[in-house]
Amino acid sequence: MKAIEKHGIILGPTEREFENNGVFNPGIYQEGNTVHILYRAVQDGNLSTIGYAKTDGPLTIVERHEQPLITRELDYEKQGVEDARVVKLDDTYYIIYTAYDGVNTMGALATSKDLVHFEKRGIITPQVNYQEYENFVTCCNAKGINPKYHHYYRFFAEIGLVADELRLLRDKDVVLFPRKINGKFAMLHRIWPGIQIVYFDHWKDLTKSFWEDYLKNLTDYIVLDPKGIFEVNYIGAGGPPIETDDGWLLIYHGVQETTKGRTYHAKAALLHIDQPEIEISRLLQPLFSPTKDWEKHGIVDNVVFPTGHALFGDDLYIYYGAADKYIGVAKMSLTKLLLELRKQS
Repeated sequence: MKAIEKHGIILGPTEREFENNGVFNPGIYQEGNTVHILYRAVQDGNLSTIGYAKTDGPLTIVERHEQPLITRELDYEKQGVEDARVVKLDDTYYIIYTAYDGVNTMGALATSKDLVHFEKRGIITPQVNYQEYENFVTCCNAKGINPKYHHYYRFFAEIGLVADELRLLRDKDVVLFPRKINGKFAMLHRIWPGIQIVYFDHWKDLTKSFWEDYLKNLTDYIVLDPKGIFEVNYIGAGGPPIETDDGWLLIYHGVQETTKGRTYHAKAALLHIDQPEIEISRLLQPLFSPTKDWEKHGIVDNVVFPTGHALFGDDLYIYYGAADKYIGVAKMSLTKLLLELRKQS
């Protein structure tokens, strides 16, 4: 998209042990002129926690903690607390993050009243192994589903690991909508390769039996599947959807396969305001792509990975991970972006 302005790196690694390898993929929550940044901090050994910084305005860092805000405490997150996304409903902040135990990657929830004290609520995505997942998907979704939904089952079968009951379905890029829809919580998540939606009344409803029924009808919940060369491999949600008069604006990432490996692009789509499982439109071209040296070269090359936003007037600031090492910011006009999306509908 034209008229994208990149503002460069606003946060990077330091000599502090918990963030000496990378600082990226920030969860963002805006309160007036303040932007709270809950970023993924990686130390040597690929161990992740969540660090904290805040700004005055979109770009000026005025505070940064010297210790992690959210640490690895439980078995399901012993290797990593990663990639937080943040929303606030009523008086509660909901922080959904990727929990990594060294083998499994799943969505987990923490809540807070003040972004100082946190209560961890456990895993919120399906806790089923790949054999169970394949049985559910094959049972009821065989017709018309993207063959890539069987990819990991087939991959693990080829290397002889599919029967491993402890190897659970990968589910990440989990993002809560910033308000309830038709009285229910609404949440996007990513079972490879697409983006799905789930509705529920209470967090306690997300039981194994709930997810088993859900997986048997997975095609009913697919919001976006990969489309076009810039997201042909897979996609995943970025920050919380943005409510507009035209629908829910979703900034997400698309992964392109090239002769030099994968390239991550920032993409945009528009979803129906009352039924966000309905796609209104999406941009065929990326919002922005890795063009700067620090986006093209890092821990993982050729990555821009949007995970949060802040709105100052009509200026939409997108905060993103760059090459799994830095946090960058790009700015665009919200009005012009919505206009481009309307042209695609």
